[in-house]
Amino acid sequence: MMKQREIMDQSNTAWTCVQAYAGLDSETAEQAIKLAEAEDGTVTVVCTPSGGAQTVRLELDKGWLDDLSDEELTSAISSAGTGN
Repeated sequence: MMKQREIMDQSNTAWTCVQAYAGLDSETAEQAIKLAEAEDGTVTVVCTPSGGAQTVRLELDKGWLDDLSDEELTSAISSAGTGN
């Protein structure tokens, strides 16, 4: 099952965030995730909004699912959406 995280931003937009390749079958996913991990330990995370906002791609620490606070995740989404 794909691990995902759902959060609500200050504009009341619900975001669903998943790590790239997390939806593949287990053996394939493990290999793809290892290949996708950057040398600095970051991974690509795709966050999709519930409303009309744009989907954003983030480069986050590989422990983002458990270690990143909701506030840090919404801040990263906001920065990516505005190009900052």
